[in-house]
Amino acid sequence: MRRKGVREAVTGIALAVGITVASGIGLPVGAGLRADAAIAAEGTTPAPKGAAVYFQAPQDGQRVPRRFTVRIGLRDMGVAPAGVAIAGTGHHHVLIDAEAPAAGEPIPADFNHIHLGNGQTEVELTLTPGRHTLQLVVGDHRHMPHQPPVQSPKITVTVY
Repeated sequence: MRRKGVREAVTGIALAVGITVASGIGLPVGAGLRADAAIAAEGTTPAPKGAAVYFQAPQDGQRVPRRFTVRIGLRDMGVAPAGVAIAGTGHHHVLIDAEAPAAGEPIPADFNHIHLGNGQTEVELTLTPGRHTLQLVVGDHRHMPHQPPVQSPKITVTVY
């Protein structure tokens, strides 16, 4: 019997909660995340001046099928995997029907907070029919929002 690799294991977990990662390995269930208290104790990472994250797709108000791709754009900032501390960089998080974390709080890892910890700029989501809000938040190497936060406005999609 062949043992599963890390990619297969994480992809299996993602599929179990209804998330498919389109490029690279996502961290939808907190794989490799440290305890919240330990992260918060380390402080915050400054955001580059003018940094902005935005949805390339879908657009606000768009009707989407149950399975659709979120494409992410980033301006005046670089992308680096979680755990890699390089000034002026971060990695993406997609928030589904959730509020952005308060200042100084780490981004949770659960179904509503999708971590793209390998530096991915797109992810395929599978959501239930109905209205859903989506928001992008860039986190530092420790899954903490930058200060000031680099986050998109919330958008609403209707899944059919």
